[in-house]
Amino acid sequence: MTSISVYGAGTIKRDRRTKERMDALDAQIIAVLKEDHPQSVRHVFYRMTDPRLAEPVEKSDKGYRHVQDRCVKLRRSGRLPFGWIADMSRQGYFTNTFDDAGDFIRSMAGHYRADLWRDSDYRCEVWAESRSIAAVLLKDCKELAVDLFPCGGFSSLSFVHSAAQQHNGTDDTRPLVVLYVGDYDPAGVLIDQSLQKELRVHLRSDIELIFRRIAISEEQVEEYGLPKKPRKEGDKRSQHVTYTVEAEAMPARDLRAILRGEVEALLPENALAVSKVAERSELAHLERMASMFDRGEIHANP
Repeated sequence: MTSISVYGAGTIKRDRRTKERMDALDAQIIAVLKEDHPQSVRHVFYRMTDPRLAEPVEKSDKGYRHVQDRCVKLRRSGRLPFGWIADMSRQGYFTNTFDDAGDFIRSMAGHYRADLWRDSDYRCEVWAESRSIAAVLLKDCKELAVDLFPCGGFSSLSFVHSAAQQHNGTDDTRPLVVLYVGDYDPAGVLIDQSLQKELRVHLRSDIELIFRRIAISEEQVEEYGLPKKPRKEGDKRSQHVTYTVEAEAMPARDLRAILRGEVEALLPENALAVSKVAERSELAHLERMASMFDRGEIHANP
């Protein structure tokens, strides 16, 4: 017998899927990621819970595991590019080696960035409650030259101290703007408060800290129609928060747009375009140097 769960105005079937229904779900996953990538599996899961879809999934741990399993199978089959799924949960550590000095210059040239923030009145960094969210924001943070810190819930003392030391070790006294992305739930609304307090403890006293939660806010829950879950019974924290909304509930494209809007507002006009022109000039110079090593016109050990 088929059981039915009701979410909002729609219904979601919970019975075993036939091959035809499985194919329909796979097609939905591929379409969502083709339209906007990379996304975390949890972002895809929330998109798949939309009851307006032809083949929605139930909004539960079981539904999440099902979407996760389909994403694995679709990537293994080659139907879904691996790079369309964002994942920072596991990373390797590598040692780079080079054939010669010219090879080194070419390899390092790919890391060269002109300073977008040189003429800004601020400096900026982004903190995310989870690695899942950080993975979705990473590409934009790199393009906009802002550091990204996935705190994984309540940050460790060492992690926050290390982040603060990057600013304390410079003579830069511009205000530091910290943009935070996290869940709207009884614990989530306390994490950014704790982080702000801890950063203030470790930053130099002459550095002004401007801390802003850019997502998820109570206003955004209503504005974007984000799905809500009841708060856990017995949780005594943040009694004014009457429901929970995970940051991944906001579509990845909207989340990135919010981030870019906040960051770009801190930059001088056309800063990104101007920096790209400077980068092209410097990269051409580095290529000329590498070619001189190749031709023996410069020796690494004179």
